[in-house]
Formats: sequence, structure tokens, C-alpha cells
Amino acid sequence: MYAGRIEKLLAYYTPMPMCIVSPQGKVTRASRKIAEVFKYDGIVDYDIFALTGIKMNDFIKAATDDTPLYIKRNDKNFRIACSFLGSEREGDEVQEDRSIIMNFVDVTAYEKLKELYNNERVYILLVNVDNMDELIAEESEHRELEIAVEIDRLIRGWGAEMGAMVARYKENLYELAITHKNYEEIIAGNFEILDRARAIEVETEFPVTLSIGVGVGGKTLAEADEYAQEALDMALGRGGDQAVIKNVRTFQYYGGGTQSVEKRNKGKSRIIGHALKTLMEQSSNIFIMGHSNPDMDCFGSSLGISRLAKTTGRDTYIVLGEYNETMNSIIEDAKATGDYEFVSEEKALALVEEKSLVIVMDTHRPMLVESMKLVEAVSRLAVIDHHRKAEDVLPGQTLSYMESYASSASELVTEILQYMVDRKSITKVEADALLAGITLDTNRFAVKAGVRTFEAASWLKRAGADLQNVRRYFQDNADNFRARAEGIADAKIFEDGIAMSICKGQTLNTQIINSQVADELLTIKGIEASFVAGVNEKGETVVSARSLGNINVQYIMEHFGGGGHMNTAGMKTDISPEEILKQIDEYLHKNNTIGG
Repeated sequence: MYAGRIEKLLAYYTPMPMCIVSPQGKVTRASRKIAEVFKYDGIVDYDIFALTGIKMNDFIKAATDDTPLYIKRNDKNFRIACSFLGSEREGDEVQEDRSIIMNFVDVTAYEKLKELYNNERVYILLVNVDNMDELIAEESEHRELEIAVEIDRLIRGWGAEMGAMVARYKENLYELAITHKNYEEIIAGNFEILDRARAIEVETEFPVTLSIGVGVGGKTLAEADEYAQEALDMALGRGGDQAVIKNVRTFQYYGGGTQSVEKRNKGKSRIIGHALKTLMEQSSNIFIMGHSNPDMDCFGSSLGISRLAKTTGRDTYIVLGEYNETMNSIIEDAKATGDYEFVSEEKALALVEEKSLVIVMDTHRPMLVESMKLVEAVSRLAVIDHHRKAEDVLPGQTLSYMESYASSASELVTEILQYMVDRKSITKVEADALLAGITLDTNRFAVKAGVRTFEAASWLKRAGADLQNVRRYFQDNADNFRARAEGIADAKIFEDGIAMSICKGQTLNTQIINSQVADELLTIKGIEASFVAGVNEKGETVVSARSLGNINVQYIMEHFGGGGHMNTAGMKTDISPEEILKQIDEYLHKNNTIGG
């Protein structure tokens, strides 16, 4: 009786929209002002969920935690403040047994102000023309200026459509200041300017491509600009022709559907070579290592860069851990020369000095490097890699040479050696190892083999590389051959151009066998992409993914924690081979990745 009178008085005298709801979710009382929220003759006995779309449990939680809820009604925004009616009576086991009083506060003006503030926030967007030098060099003389003007008109016109400020800092670099509203429109349009750039008619074999970096969430314009630069660096490091958004915590990716354009100018190789040699000369000793379970490219590029290190007179060590038996021949040949000092992680850590230098080959990710402890033990770090840049990179890099257009780390090292050492000083095992690295990563010059790739191979041949010896390095034992044949024979081929297979066994060679099976499956007519899984000696599931180009396997592998290139990628997981291939298949169809 007393509680009912309180409810009646509250409903009569409360000067704002208010209602009281029973523990069962029924409205028992309401103030006259409630008509500002709900346009009904009366809402008593109505179900609160039917009125608001909010469950009673959520109202109870809001009252318990003293947190607001929000609804939009009659073109107005309301904040709902909830509290239990009356004090908790002795004998009540839970507060849910009591009615809840709900006060509706009109926050429409505040929400409009917040929306206006959010829409007018300024973001920085950087646009880089990826292949301007190559475009100009390939075009006929009368078309050079036309192409440059057409690209400039495209970018400035895109900015004008949004009312953005556009500034051109270099021939190939633009900066735009856009609002949050513009940003949402760009996202909704999926950065369609990337397609418009590729549609520009050129006489070259490759299209016009742009790399875009967007800085979001910076507290100041300077911080937003810093985020945009990081995003652009990531886009360029992943091969260009894509947009990357960087906020406080994460990166988001759009585009990236074309191959990286091979750079014609080798000037960067010379610059990196001189910078690396200077860094070596300033160091007390040098450690060279690649990724764990090294392959031909990782090992060949390590031997090659050790040749440059030896010219400085510094003690040079190659850090080598476990490796699969397909690497036996090349490693035994290198050890037999006595020219290289191979050390374990433990010994390397014991040899570290204050001015030691670590050079990481063929990877830039902490999770893949041979010894993260060694990286953390030194203050000087250089990285040479050809994989598309990932979010998790080795920290504290003093020098970085990452070119995703290159076929292999061995190709990058070969170009450095061309400028930095006498060709006659290259030993036969170094020339063979470098050529083997290029051969492996190009699948015998069938994938990502550009003009510079063949020029590097030609230089190595003149330096003494023996093609028959390189072929010997790729010979395999009978067990691996059988495992590979079974993997190909047992592959499931789907109508959408996807092939999947599971390689049996659990050995150190699993990753190599997977990649070989994935490569072979692409030779089957109608296959666009292949995914091969198996279990390595550590019990981890490893996956190799290959593509002819219509399907970007890099994006797919990144979704599952891996990475690589558009045509060649891989990953590791604790999930079984059967389950991970099932998840990959579901992801392909869910995201409409097939055929695009």
C-alpha cells in the first residue's frame, strides 16, 4: 500500500519522462511527460521490451551497476537512468525482486553535437604513386606528360569530390586532409580510387597503382600524420596497390590485388650495400641468421651476405639451428670449405659484444626468426627480406632492406654483391647457394621471376654457379618423394578451382613437402589455388598456400596468423590439418575470395 502511494506520487510530480516497471517487465506507472518518449495514449501494462527493444535483464543490470542505457524515439535520443524503487527489504534474496524506476533524459542536442564533432574530425591520408618512374620510362615521349597529368588530375579530383585539402610534396606523393565523414564514405566505397587508377590507359605491361596510408584516431594532427606515414610504409612494404588504415592499435587493409612492379632502377641496392658495409665496419663482430628451419633462399642469402661481411675483416658467424634433410647437401658443402663459422644460439649469445651486429635474412617477423634472444641482446640490427610487410616486425631495426617485388632474399643479396665485391671473390659454394635460393623461391623461374631476377642469375652464373650442382641440391630421398606423390594423389579438387591436400607423417621435412605438393597442384588444369597441410616434427600444423594470381593467398593466410606473398604464403597453427583446411574452405566462401 505504502509502495503503491510512492509510485503514484513519483508519477504525478516527476518533471521529466519517467516510468516504473515491475519485476516482470510490465509498466505499472508513468509520468505525463512520458508522452515525449512514447506516442501512445498510455503505456501502463505495456511490456517494456516491446516499448524499448531492451530486455528486462539489461535494465536490471543497468540499475545494479548504475550504468545508463540509450534509445532513440520520435527523432530524439534519450539516456535511461535506472534504479531500484525503495530500499532493499530484509528477506529479499535479490534486487531483481523489486520494481525499477526509469528516468528518460533527452540528450538529442548532445548527440547531435557529438555527431558533428565526430564528422568534422580531421584525418590525414597519404597517396603514393607506386610506379611513377617505371611508367615514365616505359611510355613514349609524348605520353609521359599526359600520364603524369592524368594521375595528378585523378588524385586532385578525388580530393575535390570530398572537399579535402590536397597537397603534392613530391612527384609521386600527395597528402590529403579529410574529415571523418569523408573517411566513412571512402570505406563504404572500398577505396575505389585504386580501381580508377588501374583503369588509366598506359602503354606499359603493368597498370598505374597507388598506395594509400590513412592515419585515424590521432590526438593531434602531428600524431595523425605519423599514423598515416606508418600506414603508407606498411602498404608499400606489402607490395603497393592497396590502402592501409592505421589507428592506435591495429592496421586494416584494402586492395592489394596486383603483383608488385619490379623496379628498374638498381640504385637502392647500391645505397643499401654501402650503408650495410659501413654498419659492418662500425661493429665489433657480425652474426647472420635467417628464419627457423631455413630453406635454400634463407641459407643462400646468408652465405652471400657473409661474403660482404668478410671484406670488413670482422669476425663473422652464421647462426644455424635445426634444419630439414633437404638442406644437408648444401650445408655440408659449405662446412667442407672451412670458410664459414656456424654457431648455435647458445654460442652466439656467449659471443655477443656491446657493438655486435645481427643481420636477419629472409624474414622480418619475431615469431619466425632463428633466435629472438640474439636480436634482443644487440643494439644493431639489419634486416634483408622480400616478403610483404607484416604488422609484427622485428623491433629496433638500424637498417632495413625489404622489397616485396623481389623474387627472393638471394636476389636482393646478389644485387648488393654486384656493387660491393669483386665477382671473382665469390666462392663457388656461395654462387651455387644464391642461385639455389632464387631457383627455390621462383619455383624454377616460373613465379615472380622478373628481368632483375634473370640478371642476378646470369651474374651468379658468370661468378661460377654450376647449374648441375644446384640441381643436385634439389634432389630428394625416396621417402619424401613418396610422401609428395601421396599428397598429390590424395588431393581434393573442387569445382571452384581450389585444391586441398593433407600430407601424412610428422617430420622436419613436412613444410618442404607441403610447399612442393602445393606447387605441383597448380600445374593441374583448372586449379587456381592450392592449400596443403601437414604436421611437423614439433606437432604443429603447417600450411602451404599457392595461387596463380586470381586468389590472394597472402590475405587468406594472414587471416589465420600467417603471411607471405600474393601467390605464395603459409602459416602455422595448433589446429589439426583437417580442421584448418575446413576453416580455410569456409573463409574462402564466406568472404567470396574465390575468383577475385
